[in-house]
Amino acid sequence: MGLSNAAATLVGQGLGAAQPERAERAVWLAGFYNMLFLGTVGSSSWRSPGPSSAWFTRDPAVAPIAVQTLRTISYGFLFYAYGMVLTQSFNGAGDTWTPTWINLGCFWLWEIPLAYLLARHAGLGPRAWPWRSRSRSRRSPL
Repeated sequence: MGLSNAAATLVGQGLGAAQPERAERAVWLAGFYNMLFLGTVGSSSWRSPGPSSAWFTRDPAVAPIAVQTLRTISYGFLFYAYGMVLTQSFNGAGDTWTPTWINLGCFWLWEIPLAYLLARHAGLGPRAWPWRSRSRSRRSPL
């Protein structure tokens, strides 16, 4: 979040100084560094999700789902890193409608309905991975 807010500030400064190239370069650099940071976080979350999920729950019924969820979420961190920076950069340029439409389209019209359909109608529950073995226990609160 800090890098994306910094990118927004740098975009505003670059455009205010009539140097759009500087603003664009700031966005791509901030996106790259944010990608490195969140890529590292995602990699460590994928490699060892147990200790991270243990901060939130020790319930033996919930812990495996938390581990699986943390691994699943870590796949999107690289994309999320660039998305945060680009969205905040639009805000720094004074454009608030573009981030609103991006959020509406990506999150509310794509991610939430897809998660609902996969969890409820495809019978995947919290797994969301159809290629996993179906012989495992399918006990799911969903």
